[in-house]
Amino acid sequence: MAARLLKRLLYRPEGLLVTTFAGLIVVGTVALRLPTSHAGETIGVLDALFTATSAVCVTGLITHDTATEFSRAGQVVILVLIQLGGLGLMTFGALAFQLFRRRVSFQSHAAMQDVFFQGEMRGSLRAALGQIVLFTVLIEAAGAVLLYAGMHVDGPPRGDAFCAVFLSISAYCNAGFSVYSDSAMGLRDSNLIMWTLMALIVLGGLGFAVLFEIRQRLWRRLRRQRGGPVMWTLHARVVLAASFALVVGGAVLLLVTGLTEGETTLSSRVLNALFQSVTARTAGFNTVDIGALPVASLLVLIPLMFIGGSPGSCAGGIKTTSICVWLARVRARLTGQRDVTLGQRRIPQDVVRRAALVFALAALWNLVGVGVLTMSEHVGHHDLRLEQVIFEQVSAFGTVGLSTGITPSLSVVGKIWIILSMFAGRLGPLTIALAVLQEQSAPVFRYPEERVMIG
Repeated sequence: MAARLLKRLLYRPEGLLVTTFAGLIVVGTVALRLPTSHAGETIGVLDALFTATSAVCVTGLITHDTATEFSRAGQVVILVLIQLGGLGLMTFGALAFQLFRRRVSFQSHAAMQDVFFQGEMRGSLRAALGQIVLFTVLIEAAGAVLLYAGMHVDGPPRGDAFCAVFLSISAYCNAGFSVYSDSAMGLRDSNLIMWTLMALIVLGGLGFAVLFEIRQRLWRRLRRQRGGPVMWTLHARVVLAASFALVVGGAVLLLVTGLTEGETTLSSRVLNALFQSVTARTAGFNTVDIGALPVASLLVLIPLMFIGGSPGSCAGGIKTTSICVWLARVRARLTGQRDVTLGQRRIPQDVVRRAALVFALAALWNLVGVGVLTMSEHVGHHDLRLEQVIFEQVSAFGTVGLSTGITPSLSVVGKIWIILSMFAGRLGPLTIALAVLQEQSAPVFRYPEERVMIG
């Protein structure tokens, strides 16, 4: 049984993703357990595993303060885990094989295409991976320069070059880890830092396929090439429209429901509402005290965290395209349409079914998770409220990293479940299910049909 499961994990693209991420988490746990990674007291195995999983899954939930309880060496380990987890370990593995002039396996190639590219895209995997790494380096380097400038131009110096690089990589990878104990609350008076972080988060959450399309359009415009207009793909149009709607809609709702007492002016309320709307979609930084937000504001952030970013990006959640296809399917069923359409295009039935399955599995996982945490943390005792538990669960699954402050006080069972939720949320419950479950052969017979009453 174990041998068959291991074979499925190693020889199927979905299993390859699961095993590589799990292996990186194990290596990260060992590295974070080393005495050189600690700034004070020794960190236990469970907390090291929690931190490594949070970094690899680019979540940002922490049980120990990254700024004070980890040494510079430990922070470097976390940063490396974030970068590897954000881009995907197999990207670096495939590039390493190419550098050593070795062929990438068919399974790795298929998994890479599924994670980073649309099925319709064609071209050299080597060239595409090179562009991904180049894009990442250029964007993160530009972000680090702007953040460093913001730390030294707006007021007294608030960090060195390492802090700027750490925040830039963490923001672009949508990780939410910070070298400051208060996340980004101490930096919110710098407009340059705030806008730079938001830009990095948005770019990291769009997905590489969309970034490639944006680059092609900008390059053609700069070169002033003649010819017909470059048509956006349906994927890019859905991602950009959904991302804009979620960010703006979330900011407006947060302004209506209210933030904290620290936002005294209209400009600060607007900027912080916009920042929290952006970062709630799997980035995890906060410029306001999340634990002090009204319950209504928490309920605004929860669906943003559940949806998350876009496919092929560093973000988690069920993804913008999944929720758009799912809503289009609901609209088609309500209006009696046979086809599911989106942006004047017909969506293939296999994509519709996949979106519905992703939505259902994600909802089921979070529902079970709320039940597990409710029982393990004894809601009603320890001053825990149900909305805090729901927020923590969805934040972990969406690999967001926002918290109302209950993460360090979680029980052993609670921490283990949050670890599993971060892992499932990063890879996707559908990916894990396909990796573990065995494919069923076509049945040799069919059961008789009978109707049941619905609704």
